[in-house]
Amino acid sequence: MDNKLAFWLYPFSISFTRAKHIGFVQSTVEGSKYPPQSYILGLKMEVNKEKYAADLSSIKEAHARISSFIHKTPVMTSESLDAISGRRLFFKCECFQKGGAFKFRGACNAIFSLDDQQAAKGVVTHSSGNHAAALALAAKLRGITAYVVIPKNAPQCKVQNVLRYGGQIVWSEAPVQSREEIATKVLQETGAAFIHPYDDGRIISGQGTVSLELLEQAPQIDTIIVPISGGGLMSGVALAAKSINPAIRILAAEPKGANDAAQSKAAGRIVTLPETNTVADGLRAFLGELTWPVVRDLVDDIIIVDDTEIIDAMRLCYEILKVAVEPSGAIGLAAVLSDSFRSNPAWKDCNRIGIILSGGNLDLEVLWDSFRK
Repeated sequence: MDNKLAFWLYPFSISFTRAKHIGFVQSTVEGSKYPPQSYILGLKMEVNKEKYAADLSSIKEAHARISSFIHKTPVMTSESLDAISGRRLFFKCECFQKGGAFKFRGACNAIFSLDDQQAAKGVVTHSSGNHAAALALAAKLRGITAYVVIPKNAPQCKVQNVLRYGGQIVWSEAPVQSREEIATKVLQETGAAFIHPYDDGRIISGQGTVSLELLEQAPQIDTIIVPISGGGLMSGVALAAKSINPAIRILAAEPKGANDAAQSKAAGRIVTLPETNTVADGLRAFLGELTWPVVRDLVDDIIIVDDTEIIDAMRLCYEILKVAVEPSGAIGLAAVLSDSFRSNPAWKDCNRIGIILSGGNLDLEVLWDSFRK
């Protein structure tokens, strides 16, 4: 029965497809900033590719496919951070993953899922950061070419990672439209396989392997907090975790200056923003057609934090955990420490929380310059 899960049934997304009604008890969650919703304790639903782009089976297959290439990243704890937060915290350190971020899992699964004929023509993607480096590294391991469309304003540390791993960079302007147009041109010229940064079932399945490891390493957790942007990591983690433990809470952490996911949840449809403004450069993408249904159905709430809270959380990671974490990676800790989380009665029983430190690719030039002065 591990491929089934109980799910939040939103008023705007009621679906009884493949569901079995076996009697239920409703308990309304109060204190959420979203419309009232009922947790249907006895209504179970199959998580399969007819409804979502990935499921527990595809995530387990991905783990078997990539386990010889990825790091099984450690879970760290800190009594000091437990005392500050008033909870037991378990940090899944994807900042120690190859390429410096969780993105290597999905990229590796996507590339090693290609048949030899597809792979021979290479792969192409557009990304401003960690996915670009991850795809370049995974392509290098398979011995194929990675064409990476990168906006000119991308962080230099992430550009250097792509070059270090042998990716062929094609520059674009900052807007997503420019990236997509140039990526399409590269596809037409090379015949390479396109690997979307997040809206791809292979990517979602690869990212879901984070959940498999975390729940094995810390089976006592009752909540997982995940950074959210395009939703690849969020979707994979939610699908795996809710399938393994239907009672687990899945919360997203999102910056105030790029809160499209929160707005999408509230509206019941994908909302995009005219612009984003946040220090968390890895969290500026919008939900995709494949990731949105998972976020809509399985994410219990979204916690909004501002950039000051993110920076404070980064500092705590440095000073207490002794771990270098980029802004996007620190947002889960920022969410746990935020007033909006602490004061929400819906989450007062979140006592053992898994936090995914999603990446550690931070441009430290400003810091080094300050030391030199």
